[in-house]
Amino acid sequence: MARLRLSRRGLLGAVGLGLPLIAASRPSAAPIKVTDILGREVAVQLPVRRVLLGEGRQIHAIAALDRGNPFERIVGWGEDLEKSDPDSYRAYAERFPEVAGIPKFGSVGAGNFDVEKAISLQPDVLLLNYEAERASAEMQLVDKLASVGIAVLYVDFRHAPLRNTELSLRLLGRLFGSEAIADALIAFRRDQIARVTAPIARNPDLKRPLVMLDRIPGYSDACCMSFGKENFGLMVEMAGGHNLGSELLPGTFGTINPETIIARDPDVVIVTGGNWDALAPGGGWVGLGPGADLSAARSKLKALAKRPAFAHGKAVAEQRVFAIWHQFYNSPYQFVALQRIASWLHPELFGDIDAEATLRELHERFLPIQYQPGYWIGLAGGL
Repeated sequence: MARLRLSRRGLLGAVGLGLPLIAASRPSAAPIKVTDILGREVAVQLPVRRVLLGEGRQIHAIAALDRGNPFERIVGWGEDLEKSDPDSYRAYAERFPEVAGIPKFGSVGAGNFDVEKAISLQPDVLLLNYEAERASAEMQLVDKLASVGIAVLYVDFRHAPLRNTELSLRLLGRLFGSEAIADALIAFRRDQIARVTAPIARNPDLKRPLVMLDRIPGYSDACCMSFGKENFGLMVEMAGGHNLGSELLPGTFGTINPETIIARDPDVVIVTGGNWDALAPGGGWVGLGPGADLSAARSKLKALAKRPAFAHGKAVAEQRVFAIWHQFYNSPYQFVALQRIASWLHPELFGDIDAEATLRELHERFLPIQYQPGYWIGLAGGL
């Protein structure tokens, strides 16, 4: 349907002068108000046809809702998928070669988002993560884009994913005209979460092991970044563990000093890992992700277990040291990580849960790319 197309110079000139631009409406539909995860009501013409992703990893959600070709509506996206999750990027690029031609953007949060380039692509909507709210307010991004008819909506799969994933999926489903698919994915997610939470609720006297979440070790020489009460920290609690970071860290992310780890001597250590060749080449990180070399990942995990904070602890002695794909922390697939963590913490209670089968079913039912193993590993092997 027709939409007013102004030259890039005209768009940018109007924004620079602070003049509002009025885009021609699609003749067959009036704008509809939708609500994002911040509670903002924004008028958008549905379904959206041109989408700019403020973060490339948002494709993990969009691919499930627009399975035929999740990139058909994407006019630009953050460069983070290719850099932070290159194995997923390659999997999608092999299936959809047009991925290579999609313009890439810097991050709003990092201050290197190109507003002029974004306007020139004439998207209907820019999707931003929750974490970008402050930076976008400082640069008046919402107002600048609204003046040229571009809506800004916020989603969240990282800040408080167990709370906001369902809301974000419903919003995206409405934007894409994929409400039924969003409902099916949400139902699948709820069912898979209940397979963990229901047995935990039936066992109120369950002994909860103390868990140290070791966030992206080997990415740098620092020790030891972790998670507080949200994200992986909440997953550990839901899976029947006690997250050390929930006691010590006020926010979602933070650092626990090695002396505290030695003194508390956690029962279980869970490392998050990924492929960071582009960001920390040659690092000691545990390479995990679709198609990862699990033999190499285990070798890296063994090396990390020798660090002073862990080497003489009970988790290493009992080989209860595990690694899991870091990007579960920023996708709607956290329920798979929840299942994997639950079976590590309480194998006697969750012997019937196969997280790999769950992830395979997710791919078969919802995703356009084939499942490849490589998302977790254990110090003892066989996982």
